[in-house]
Amino acid sequence: MQTGLSATGYYRTPGIHWDKDKGRGNPFYYFAFGMAVSEVEVDLLNGFVKLLRADILHDVGNSMNPEIDLGQIRGRIYTGCGLIITEDLRWDSKGTLLNASPDTLQIPVMDDIPAEFNETLESMPNPGTIHGSKAVGEPPFMLSLSVWMAIREAVSATTAESTEISLGIPATNENILLCIEELKNGPDQFLIND
Repeated sequence: MQTGLSATGYYRTPGIHWDKDKGRGNPFYYFAFGMAVSEVEVDLLNGFVKLLRADILHDVGNSMNPEIDLGQIRGRIYTGCGLIITEDLRWDSKGTLLNASPDTLQIPVMDDIPAEFNETLESMPNPGTIHGSKAVGEPPFMLSLSVWMAIREAVSATTAESTEISLGIPATNENILLCIEELKNGPDQFLIND
């Protein structure tokens, strides 16, 4: 006689509802909050970015394992930095991703990790979840935008007056250099001479 050794269960998050037409309801069970400040160094000759420091504050609810939460936060920040700094995705005319593997896509490496990385876990308990915890796998990803903002501020600081620059994501070396060239040729006075 054979016995099945697997089981399937389903969980429905309580209290989730949303009326699309009225724009009312509670679409999420909780919100995770975070804040990040990053310090970068941008080489204006080659567009190379060095992440010097990152300070992260992230809401994890009642953490069930702070070490795992810190690892998740760091991992998401590094993944986000890859998307923001190095991963320049390219598609062909048929929509096929051309650089879908590590040999054609530059992913973050050990040198991309900041020399100083400070994390603080904030506890804003969430009633109704397991031990009042919150997810920390995906939410910290957005905190890596502080790196992009720091790069934009650094490049913008090369002009005589504060100006809005057209540096999008990814802020690759090439895109940073193109942005610097645009600033040199623009109406603002560029502070750094060749």
